Amino acid sequence: MDVVVFGLVNIVIFMVIFVPVAQRLLGVRFGLVRLAVGAGLTLALFNPIAQGLVGPPPFEGPGAAAFALFALTTLCSVLSGLIFLVLAEAIVPTGSLPRARDLRRDLTGRIARTKRYLQILRIAIRHGLGPYIRGRRRPGRENAANQAELARSLRLALDEAGVTFVKLGQVLSTRSDIIPASVADELSRLQDQVSPAPWPDIESVLTDELGAPPLQLYADFDTEPLAAASVAQVHKARLPEGHDVVVKVQRPGIGAVVERDLDIVRRLARLLERNTDWGRAMGVRALADGFADAMREELDFTVEAGNMTTVAAGRSVASNNDLVVPELYPRACTRRVLTMQRLDGIGLGNAAAAIADRGLNPARLGRTLFDCLLGQVAIDGVFHADPHPGNFLLLTDGRIGMLDLGSVGRLDPATREALQRFLLAVDHGDPVAATDALLEIVYRPDVIDERSLERAVGQFMTRHLAAGVALGPAMFNDLFKIITSHDLGVPPEVAAVFRALATIEGTISRISPGFDLVAASRQFAAAHVTDRLAPDALRRTATEELATLLPTLRRLPRRIDRIAAAAESGRLGLNVRLFADDRDRRHITTLLHQALLAVLGATAGLMAVLLLGTPGGPKITATMTLYQLFAYNLLVICVVLVLRVLVLVFRLPDSSRP
Repeated sequence: MDVVVFGLVNIVIFMVIFVPVAQRLLGVRFGLVRLAVGAGLTLALFNPIAQGLVGPPPFEGPGAAAFALFALTTLCSVLSGLIFLVLAEAIVPTGSLPRARDLRRDLTGRIARTKRYLQILRIAIRHGLGPYIRGRRRPGRENAANQAELARSLRLALDEAGVTFVKLGQVLSTRSDIIPASVADELSRLQDQVSPAPWPDIESVLTDELGAPPLQLYADFDTEPLAAASVAQVHKARLPEGHDVVVKVQRPGIGAVVERDLDIVRRLARLLERNTDWGRAMGVRALADGFADAMREELDFTVEAGNMTTVAAGRSVASNNDLVVPELYPRACTRRVLTMQRLDGIGLGNAAAAIADRGLNPARLGRTLFDCLLGQVAIDGVFHADPHPGNFLLLTDGRIGMLDLGSVGRLDPATREALQRFLLAVDHGDPVAATDALLEIVYRPDVIDERSLERAVGQFMTRHLAAGVALGPAMFNDLFKIITSHDLGVPPEVAAVFRALATIEGTISRISPGFDLVAASRQFAAAHVTDRLAPDALRRTATEELATLLPTLRRLPRRIDRIAAAAESGRLGLNVRLFADDRDRRHITTLLHQALLAVLGATAGLMAVLLLGTPGGPKITATMTLYQLFAYNLLVICVVLVLRVLVLVFRLPDSSRP
């Protein structure tokens, strides 16, 4: 016991010296546990190193030699501790392991996540998706029959995996730019309908969120839901003031389930992007991150409340008397509860007979919907991202009610202006202007054949955007083929626009089968987009631009004077930042790292050869000297560094593949 205490005291005393020395020499800070292990290793190796250098005690020699050997032994033992710290940082970087106090808290969650992860993998393998996960097969290279089977298997697997994966499939069904069209069509059949949660559980959520039982806050509350989905269910109610409302309540425990599954989705995305070519080509990690953000927004009903307020205040809805967004009641709205005005009507998908019975004009209703969506996209910048028939009601007074604004798309002003120019180019039949606008909408590669793209866009406009041609999925599939064949990237918000346009086309066809979306698009462009060319609009735009440029114009004469004075005195210089692009810096850094590793490996090998050829030296064993020991260690270091360089060289062509 006394020996153990003495050893611990020695370690603590030595750490006081070792810690500042190690952090000073290496220039970084380490955790206390690593420093303690490094200090203990240094102390443990001190005696073996000393005996290897001078032999067993007692040492016979002058005091100066003894001091020099003691200093060398100390440096070698400290060096061993430093080597341990560097190797520990290389193998297990600081922060890569959870802290001790987090391990206990996370253990249960990790076990549950692992079980769920294995369950998802079993579901995927049971439905025949194993070869695609391992990268042995690629979806885009299958024939039509195999693609149909893949689409069905993927739909069944996602449906069995639960709410998060059903939502993921619904999102993928809108991305015909990255998955085959047959797969997207099959995934669009996924339904988000489940059995309602028991009333006591819903009542508990309402009480927790609103601070009182629902019957104390509402004059009447129907315990039977109007509809139930995987994330929430909707109940009828009446406020004390007499207003009829609907209350959207989040299902109990759904947040934890979704967070766990989102973590699995991100892990699967990393696995697919690392192990499969098609995963890297699709950018599945970015897709998973965007999906996770959208799901978290959908779980926060305050986001939907803000979306409803924004859409209702937009020009496309506020100035249209034929559209209604339900009124919110903020005092009864929280992160998991949403109370809104009840709209009386029938779903637009089943409203064809009612429209005929009431003598309403279906083409006018379709034009109202289409103009509203285009206005939200091109003017307001906030649009309904899921305008399927179930999200619209034909009200008793003939107006259209807009529901479920939990999923909206947002466009920045630059993208909106580019879309407006694209609409004008379509209206004028100008493929060159349409191509220029398209290149501002999508992500463009460093090198692109613009002439080929212009011809493809011109053929697309002739085929699909002529007067009288019906829009449909084939048009969007052809547009995505043009984008992908020219290595253009579709931003998620632009993909949401394409999805919304395809969806609204199907919605309008349910009430007005002969509706001409191309003609309606051109009329919208002529009526709204060209408003920017009116004299008042041009005057207003010129005034705004002048106000923006005025500070620059005021500084311009002084800057010109300084430039002229510098040029006259011979002091005019030009500063150029080399490697300003992060990609160039990463490339140069990679090359320097490889060159440094090669030089270090060659140096270690050369030193090993010289030491092996050096006779004499202290005996470590009967057949090995200290020089040979150092040489063999240097040879190991040399081989490791050279192998690392060769791996980087051999992997370089793979990393440059598309």
